[in-house]
Amino acid sequence: MAAVHDVHPAFTVVLALAVGVFSQSLARHLRIPGIVLLLVAGVGLGPDGLGWVAPAALGDGLQTIVQLAVAIILFEGGLNLEIRRLRREQSSIQRLVTLGALVTAAGGAVAVLVLFGWGLVQSMLFGALVVVTGPTVVGPLIADLRLRPRAATVLEAEGVLIDPIGAILAVVMLEIAIAPAGGAFAHEAGLLVLRLGFGSLVGAAAGFAMAGLLGRRRIVPEGHENIFALVSVLLLFQGADEVVRESGIVAVVVAGVVVGNQPSRFDRDLREFKDQLTVLMIGLLFVLLAAGVRLSDVTDLGWRGVGVVAVLIGIVRPLGVWLCTKESDLTRKERIFIAWIAPRGIVAAAVASVTAESLTAAGLPGGTEIRALVFLTIAITVTLAGLTALPLASLLDVRLPGRSTIAILGAQGLGLELGLVLRSSHQSVVFLDSNPQHCRQAEEAGFSVVFGNALQERTMQRARFGSVGAAVGLTSNQVLNSVFTERARENFQVPRGYIGVSQPGSGFAMELVDQRDARIVFDGPHDVERWDVRARRGELSVERWRYVDSGDREIDEEASATNETLVILAIERGKETDPMHSEFALRNGDIAIVAVYTPDRSEAHTSLGRRGFAPTDPRAFEQSDAPARGSLSDVS
Repeated sequence: MAAVHDVHPAFTVVLALAVGVFSQSLARHLRIPGIVLLLVAGVGLGPDGLGWVAPAALGDGLQTIVQLAVAIILFEGGLNLEIRRLRREQSSIQRLVTLGALVTAAGGAVAVLVLFGWGLVQSMLFGALVVVTGPTVVGPLIADLRLRPRAATVLEAEGVLIDPIGAILAVVMLEIAIAPAGGAFAHEAGLLVLRLGFGSLVGAAAGFAMAGLLGRRRIVPEGHENIFALVSVLLLFQGADEVVRESGIVAVVVAGVVVGNQPSRFDRDLREFKDQLTVLMIGLLFVLLAAGVRLSDVTDLGWRGVGVVAVLIGIVRPLGVWLCTKESDLTRKERIFIAWIAPRGIVAAAVASVTAESLTAAGLPGGTEIRALVFLTIAITVTLAGLTALPLASLLDVRLPGRSTIAILGAQGLGLELGLVLRSSHQSVVFLDSNPQHCRQAEEAGFSVVFGNALQERTMQRARFGSVGAAVGLTSNQVLNSVFTERARENFQVPRGYIGVSQPGSGFAMELVDQRDARIVFDGPHDVERWDVRARRGELSVERWRYVDSGDREIDEEASATNETLVILAIERGKETDPMHSEFALRNGDIAIVAVYTPDRSEAHTSLGRRGFAPTDPRAFEQSDAPARGSLSDVS
C-alpha cells in the first residue's frame, strides 16, 4: 500500500479518470447503476485498498476540481430538461423541490438528532446534504424501466432541479455552523433567497446569450461550438460565484435549461459532447471522493447509521412525496413508486466532502461523521434503487404497457406521410430529426418530436425508445437510416427495424436485411429525397387501394418493379396497420395506403392494377383531381 506522499497528484487524477470510465462502461454492460462500481473502485484504490488513489495528494486543488466538475454535470442535466414536459407536472415538481426539500432536510436532521445525539446545527447540516437526489442515477434507471411519462418526468425534473437547491441549502447550513456570531441564521436565510434569485436571473440571461452566440457562424467558428460552450459554462459558474457566493450552481442549471430548449444547429453536437464530458466528470469525482472516505469511519456509525438511512427511505421520503403530490394527477401507484426512488448521487457526495474539509479547517467536530453517513446513504439508496426499481415498477404497473410506439427518423416527406397514416390507426408516433424546420413542421401536425442527433443514445432516451416497437429510418441517407435502426436494436432492443433505401445492391443496409436485423421499408427502394421535394410542392396524394389478387395468378414482375410514381406506405389488415416492407406477404382484402405522384397519377393507377390492387371506389381511375396532401380519405 502506497503512502499519500508517494502518490503523484497527476497519477491520482489520471487513474481516477481511467477507472471512472472503465467502471461506467462495465456497469452499462451489466445493466446496474454506474455509481455502484464507482464506489467500489474508489474504496478499492483508496487508502483502505491499494492506496493508488490519494485525494489528499491534490491538496486544495481537489475542491476546485469538484466544483468545476459539478458545474459541468448540472449544466448537462439542465440541458436535457424539456419545458413542455415540465409544464404537465409543474405543480408536483415545484412542491417536491421546495416543500419536499424542507421535509427531507427536517426529517434527516431529526433522525440523526435522535439516533446519534448530534448538535442541532450539525444535524441540520446533514439534513441539507441528503436533500438532493441523483439525476445521474435516476436518468439511466428511468430509461431502462420504460416508465409512464408522468412518473418519469417528475423523477427526472426533481433530480436535476433539486441539486442546486440542496447544495446551496447545505452551504447555508455550513456557514451557520462556522459563523462565530449569533443571528447567523436570519442572515444566511436572506442569502439563500439572494443566491437563488441572482443565480436564476444570471443563468437565464447567460443561457439566451450562449444560444444566440452559438447560433451565429460569424461569431463562433464551426468546430468551436463545444469548447465555446464549455468555457462559457465554467465562466458563468465562477463569475456568478464571484458576485454572489454559491450562486453559480443555480446559474449553470438555469442556463442549461434555456439552451436545451432552443433548437439550433449546434444542439446535436453540444449534447453529445456534454454527455461524454459528464460521464468523464462523474467517474473522476466518484472515484476521488470515495477514495477519501475511510471504511472505518463508515463502520463506526454502526446500526445507527443504517437506522438513519432507513428512516430517510421508509418515513421521510414517503411523507414528502405524499404532501407534495396529494393534489396532483399522479395515480396512487405512481406516487408510491416516486416515494421509493430517491437515490443520492454525485452532488451529495461532492458537497459532503467539501463540508467535511471546511469543518475540519475551521477546527469544528463532526465533519468526518457527516461525510461517512452521507456516503452510507448514497451506497444504500443507490443499491436499493438499482435492485428493486424494476420489480416494483412492474408490480405497481407504472411501466409503459408495451412497445407500441413507432419512431421515425426524418420528419418530412414520406416520413411525415407514414406518420399520418399510422396515427390515423391510433398508433403512437415519435419523430427524430436534426433539422429545426422539419421538427417545426411535424410539431405543427401534432406529433411528438425530438430534436437532435438520432444516433446518440441520449437523444433516443429522450424519445423514450424503451417503449418503441419499430424504428424507421427515412432520410435520404441510407447509411444513416441503417445505423439508426441498428443502434435502436442494439441499445434499446427495439424488435423491428425498417430502412429507407434509395439504391438496391450491396452496403450496410443490405447487410442488415440479409441478417434479418431490418427490412426495406415500403414496397422497395425509393428516392426519398425526390419524394420530399414532391411533398413540399404539394404533388403528393394519399389513396387507399384494396388487394384483390387470389394468389392463383403470377404478379406482373415489370409492374411490381419499383417505380417513382407511387409508394405503398402501409398495409391495413383488419384493425391493424403496419408499415409496408419488401417482405410483406399480402393477403386478399388487405388495404394498401399509397402515396401517389399526382402528375403521373394515371400511370401509378395502371401499375397498381397490374400488381393486384383495385381502387376502393372504381371511379378513382376516372378522377383527375388529387386529394389534399396528407389526407387519408378513400379515392373517390
